Amino acid sequence: MLHELWDDPEDESRYTFCLAGPQGDQARSMLSTSAPVTWTVEADSHFHAMTLYYEHMGWGTYTTDQEWDRRTYAEHGWE
Repeated sequence: MLHELWDDPEDESRYTFCLAGPQGDQARSMLSTSAPVTWTVEADSHFHAMTLYYEHMGWGTYTTDQEWDRRTYAEHGWE
C-alpha cells in the first residue's frame, strides 16, 4: 500500500507518515494547508513501512514488539 510523508512547518512535531487514500484521511485532516507530501513509498505491512521510513529519515533500525506490526495489510483486510 502507498504511504505518504508530509512535512508540516506549522506543526511542532513536523512530520506525518500515513497511509495514502481513505485509511490516512484522519491523519491528513490534522495537517495545515501548507504541508506538502515530501516522500511516498509502497509497503505491504506497518513494519515494512516503518522500516523504510526510519531508513529514509536516517533514524537507524525500526524495532517493535507488536506482532500485529508484521502482519501484511492484506491479512488485516485492507487491500
